[in-house]
Amino acid sequence: MVYENPDGVRIGLEVHVQLNKLNTKLFCGCSTNYHDSEPNTHTCPVCLGLPGSLPVINEKAVEFAIKIGLALNCSIVEQTQFHRKNYYYPDLPKGFQTTQYDYPIAGEGKVIIEGEDGEHEVGITRAHMEEDPGRLQHMGSIDRSKGTLINYNRSGMTLIEIVSEPDMRSPKEARRYLDKLRSILDYLDVFDGDLEGAMRVDANVSVHWGERVEVKNISSFKGAERALLYEIMRQKNHIRRGGEIVLETRHFDEARGVTISMRTKEEEHDYRYFPEPDLVPLRVADWVPKVRETLPELPDAKRERFMKEYGLGETHARALTTEIKLANFYEEVASKVDPKDAAVWVSDTLKGELNYRELTIDAFTVKDIVTVIELVTGNKITEQSAVEIIRTVLDDGGKPQEIVEKKGLLKVEDDIVAKAVEEAVAENPDAVADYLGGKEKSLNFLVGKVMQKTKGRADAREAREKVLAKLKE
Repeated sequence: MVYENPDGVRIGLEVHVQLNKLNTKLFCGCSTNYHDSEPNTHTCPVCLGLPGSLPVINEKAVEFAIKIGLALNCSIVEQTQFHRKNYYYPDLPKGFQTTQYDYPIAGEGKVIIEGEDGEHEVGITRAHMEEDPGRLQHMGSIDRSKGTLINYNRSGMTLIEIVSEPDMRSPKEARRYLDKLRSILDYLDVFDGDLEGAMRVDANVSVHWGERVEVKNISSFKGAERALLYEIMRQKNHIRRGGEIVLETRHFDEARGVTISMRTKEEEHDYRYFPEPDLVPLRVADWVPKVRETLPELPDAKRERFMKEYGLGETHARALTTEIKLANFYEEVASKVDPKDAAVWVSDTLKGELNYRELTIDAFTVKDIVTVIELVTGNKITEQSAVEIIRTVLDDGGKPQEIVEKKGLLKVEDDIVAKAVEEAVAENPDAVADYLGGKEKSLNFLVGKVMQKTKGRADAREAREKVLAKLKE
C-alpha cells in the first residue's frame, strides 16, 4: 500500500533518554539522584570538566545501551568509540561533549506504531551514548530573558540519543512514536520517565519535500505534538507567501505555543569531531549474548500473548500492554477472575477513572478490583454501582465491601424492580403513549424513572426488559 502524503510532511525525531536508573553518572562516581537536591551539589572535577580530570566509563551504562539497541531491533556494533563534539555553550563547561560519532553503539533498527492507515514502521537510524550537559534556567522566555542560571547537577548523566528516520507524516504519528518508545523503555526498566528531563525531544520537520528545520529541546510529548503542528503551519504559510525555508534551529516556547529562530543549523564539520583521547575504543560484541538474555517480554510480544492466552481482542490487548505496570496488574487480576471480565473492568473502567484523575495504577489494588468484579459477576451489585465503588475508593478511600454496605448498593430483589416498573408506567401515561406512538426515546425515560425509584440498585438491562414487557401487556 502506498502511504499517502500529499503535503510532503516528513518528521524525524531525536530523542534524548536519560538513564536515571543508574546509580552513578556516565564517566564519574557522582550520584544520579539529584532531582530534589540543591543546584550544583552533585558535581565533581570530571563532570565539571576541570583540568587534569579523567573519565572512567560506567559499565552498567554500556549494558543499558546495548539492551535499548536490541529492544529497538538494532544491530549492535562490534566495537564502539567516543568522540569529542566541540562547541561552546554555558551549560557545557568543558567546551566539548563526549559522545559517539561514526561508531554508534546501535544502528539500523525499527519501531512499529499505529499510523494513519494501520501499522507503520519507523526506521531507527542510530542509538548512541553521550553525556548530558547542565541545565540552563532562563529568567523569562528564551528570547526575552533578563538572565540565565546554570545548574550542573545533571552534567555528565548518561544519555542515549535515539535518532529516527524521517518516516513520520503527521504530529499525531510522532506522538504515537514517542508513546511507543517510552513504553519500550519502561519495559526495559532503564529510566524513570516521570522525572524531569528523562526524555527530551528534538524534532526535524519539513513540508512539500523541502528543507528541514530542527526544533530543539521539547520537554513533553504533548509539547512535541504542539510544536510540530505549529511548525508545519508556519512553514506552509511562509512558502505560500513566497518565502524560502532555510536550514535552521528553532526553539519551542511552550507558554506561547510558537517556535522561535535561534540560529542557522550547524553541519557536522562545524563540531570538529575527533576521537576522545582519554577513552580507549570499547569492544562490546562479546556483551551482546549476555545482555540479550536479560531482555524482558516487550509490548508487542506481550500484546500478542494476551490475545492468544486470554482470548482478548486487539483493542483491549493493546490498551493493557502500553504500560508495564498496567500489564502486570491485569495479569494478577486475570489469575483470580475471568480474563475477559478483567480486561473490560481494568482497561475500560478503572483505567478511564485513573486517567481522569491523573493517577497511576498504583492508586488501586488488585484485591479491590477483584472484589468489585466478583460482586458484579455474582449478580450482587449493578455495573453502575461498581463504577460508583471505584470512584469512591479513588476519591475518598475505603474498601469496596464497606462502601457497598455504607451506601446500600446491593441489588434490589426482583419484586421491588417489578413494583418500580408498575409505578413508573402508571405515573407517566404521556411517556407510555409517546412510546406506543413510535417515540423510542420515551422508553429510556421510563427506564430512568425505574432506576430513580430503585436508587440505581436495579440492573439497567433488566429494568429495560421489564418495562418493555409491561408496555406490551
